[in-house]
Amino acid sequence: MSDFEFFFSFYGLLLGLSVAELVGGFSRVLHERQRVRFGWLTPLLAVFVAIDLATFWNQAWRFFRDAPFNPVLLLVGLIIAATFYIAASITFPRVTAEGVETRIDLDDHFWAHRRVVFGCVLAANAMVWALLGLLALADPAWSTFWTPRLIFGVILFAVCTATAAFAPQRSVVIGALIVVLAYTLWNMVRAGSQLVAAGAWSPPV
Repeated sequence: MSDFEFFFSFYGLLLGLSVAELVGGFSRVLHERQRVRFGWLTPLLAVFVAIDLATFWNQAWRFFRDAPFNPVLLLVGLIIAATFYIAASITFPRVTAEGVETRIDLDDHFWAHRRVVFGCVLAANAMVWALLGLLALADPAWSTFWTPRLIFGVILFAVCTATAAFAPQRSVVIGALIVVLAYTLWNMVRAGSQLVAAGAWSPPV
């Protein structure tokens, strides 16, 4: 087992729990759909969190695959993944069988918990950015990751996520959510177009 495989067996497990929590939350809400008013804010938030989780998995491959084994990296991975787990676990409300007559409004849930969800997503991303900054200071080769497009994306993501978390005006919050979600979706479309342009990969021998 390589150093990266050992690290990722731990980091990937923690991120996987976040995915399970997000999907499980949606399935529980869907199961109780008769008493749920879905709206559109919480579903959009869930899509945003899911895409960012996938991005974190991609970042683990890009940034950690050549890292040496060190307990500090395990601790950093634990803190980042745990922060994301909190965001994923709060994205959807807890649905229980008790009080089945109680109606659940997902838009109300969004407004009640958006600071925690967006705040945790921002914090997890900020830790990765800080790590990349420290690596760039230690080794100039890492500075090549800080392209103008990446810097623009970091600033846009940080501003929109912080605005969605803490802005008092609801229209501003919704606008920030739409912008940051559109940006993350654009990145996925861009990655998909690169995959299509590269053609099909070789079949297994």
